[in-house]
Amino acid sequence: MERTATINSLAERLLQRGWQIACAESCTGGGIAAALTDVAGSSAWFDRGFVTYSNQAKQEMLGVAAETLAAFGAVSRETVIEMAAGALQRSHAQLTVAVSGIAGPGGGTPQKPVGTVWLAWATADEVVAVDHLFPGDRAQVRAATIDAALQGLLDRVT
Repeated sequence: MERTATINSLAERLLQRGWQIACAESCTGGGIAAALTDVAGSSAWFDRGFVTYSNQAKQEMLGVAAETLAAFGAVSRETVIEMAAGALQRSHAQLTVAVSGIAGPGGGTPQKPVGTVWLAWATADEVVAVDHLFPGDRAQVRAATIDAALQGLLDRVT
C-alpha cells in the first residue's frame, strides 16, 4: 500500500477507536512523525513524537534502562520494547511505535550490519517487536523503516 493510503487508513481507524499515537524514533530522526503529520487533520489522532537519537535521550525521555543499553545495545529488541513502552507511559497515546537501527553508511558490525532495524509497537495490552535487514543506502533504509513502522501501526488497528 502506498504511504499516503496507509496513513489515511490508519487515521480513519484511529478516529473510529478514539485513539492517538506517539512515535519513539532513533534512526529515522523524526521521519515517522513527519510522515504522519503530513496528513491534514492529524492533530486529531497524533499526540507526539520523541526523537531519541542518543542513548542518553532514550534514557531521559523514554525511560530506557542504562543496563538494557549496556547489555544489548541501542539496536536491539530489548531497547525498542522499552522505547515503545516508555512512549506509551509518557504520552496520551493508546498506540506507539519505536524504531532503532543502523541506517549507514557506517556503524554496522558483522552481528548488526548496516540496514539492521528493530521496530516495536505498544498498546496497553501488548508490545510486539520485529527486526528487519533493509537493503540500500541510508535514505533507502530510513524510508523502508518508516514504511514498516506505518504498516505495523495500521496492522494494530485493523
